[in-house]
Amino acid sequence: MVDWISLSIPFAYLGVLVGSLAIFSSLNKKRKAAKSSSLEPWFGPHLQRDIYLSLLHLEPEPGKDKAPTVPDGILKAALLQRAVEDIRRILEVRNAKQALSNLLQRGSVGDDLWQRFLRAEKEVEAELRDVVEEARTLPLPAANWGQSIFQSANEMHHNAILRDKLSAIQAQGKVDKEWWQQEKASIQSNFMKELGEGKPDHVKPTSTPVPDKVGSDEDTVFVEGGGPAASGATSGSKGGTKRRKGKK
Repeated sequence: MVDWISLSIPFAYLGVLVGSLAIFSSLNKKRKAAKSSSLEPWFGPHLQRDIYLSLLHLEPEPGKDKAPTVPDGILKAALLQRAVEDIRRILEVRNAKQALSNLLQRGSVGDDLWQRFLRAEKEVEAELRDVVEEARTLPLPAANWGQSIFQSANEMHHNAILRDKLSAIQAQGKVDKEWWQQEKASIQSNFMKELGEGKPDHVKPTSTPVPDKVGSDEDTVFVEGGGPAASGATSGSKGGTKRRKGKK
């Protein structure tokens, strides 16, 4: 005779174990979902998306039954700005994912930050799909704009980055120019002070003594000491004296 009681005990144990695991898994998922929803979002509010949706779903003005019609060009520009913001966010997510994963493996960051990042990644992916669908539904001349909208948005994003860098370089150039003007004036001032300190206060003019000349330049005789030149010079000087007397 089969003892059903002894056979049912293991099955009951397995049933209780499986049920406990299922309840624990369900509670854990609910706890994680509640915790994830309470976490601070990775990105701030999506202003461009809010503007596009506000233009797309305008409410009628008070006293009117029909809402004002928004031109297709304005909707296209609003959707393009929304795509540019999505490009910026997806690039930020891609650049931060590898570094954040390494920090998580090392234990440098907590699991809460990783959960915030994963939720932001899913939100960005859903936003990209939504933009593509909106681009396909808009009544625009380009039928395949849903495929090329992010290409245009990427070009606009890089153009904005280049403009910001150029503005920063120009602003820094003005600052450097002002600094150089001040430095140049300071160098000139210090140089003039050094020149002023090196010059003496009273400089006495040096006068070269001029020998008194009795006769004219033609009567000047250079006398050398000794020898026949001395006698010749003496006779020359006497002759010159006689000539001067005759002139008088």
